Amino acid sequence: MVKKNNVIRREKRARRVLAIRKKLYGTTERPRLAVYRSLNNIYAQIIDDTTGKTLVSMSTIAKDFQMEKAKKVETSFQVGVKLGEKAIAAGITKVSFDRSGYKYHGRVKALADGARKAGLEF
Repeated sequence: MVKKNNVIRREKRARRVLAIRKKLYGTTERPRLAVYRSLNNIYAQIIDDTTGKTLVSMSTIAKDFQMEKAKKVETSFQVGVKLGEKAIAAGITKVSFDRSGYKYHGRVKALADGARKAGLEF
């Protein structure tokens, strides 16, 4: 049974996602860095919306991501660094940040900071 507050929270986030996506569009020159945050993991991918293809992706459950047990914020930072390194290797230097309706705070901010540290421009 889903509580009423959870349904309202999900609906509000869905509205925020649509509002953000109306303004953001990933092009070939500046693809979109989309973030998804679950309870235990964080996922990020760089998407070219003109072709509808994911160019680079990284998450806490990716095979090429190994990290000792750490706090979620620290892990998110490392995911951002790895994503940035893979993007630079693929020739991507500038991205548009799509926070997917989440507040720019905590794990989402840490991922963005990690990607900036690796050399991505937002």
